[in-house]
Amino acid sequence: MKIDKKIIKELTEYLDEFNLTELEYTNKDTKIKVSKNNNTLNNRALKNLSIDNLSNTDNKVTANTISGIEVKSPIIGTAYHAPEPGAKKFVEVGKKIKKGDTVMIVEAMKTMNHVPSTSSGIVKEILVADGQPVEFGQVLITLE
Repeated sequence: MKIDKKIIKELTEYLDEFNLTELEYTNKDTKIKVSKNNNTLNNRALKNLSIDNLSNTDNKVTANTISGIEVKSPIIGTAYHAPEPGAKKFVEVGKKIKKGDTVMIVEAMKTMNHVPSTSSGIVKEILVADGQPVEFGQVLITLE
């Protein structure tokens, strides 16, 4: 199977242009899924690329690099860094937090769900942007 790299390049450009986190393209027996991974490594954004042949789903390429204590989203929704627009953020990189402190709010179905820290530590990375959709189990922040 030959994959047109031009299509993949266009799809990844659409992610940035339209501020998307995931995009799928299907043509006959080929399915191309391009998603943006918001983890940072040395302050560089990584991109995940998954290429699936519908008849053979063993062809997947992914890259996830996260180190430290992970605080994950308990639900699917939209993550917010502050209790309201313009308010002080719950956490910032370098800030020391205690177990149980609110690190973000995840809004789902018009309900604001506070996400507590699962451990005490210093915020190493904030892995999601304010207002970004998040999945269940997605890492929101890492602690040292």
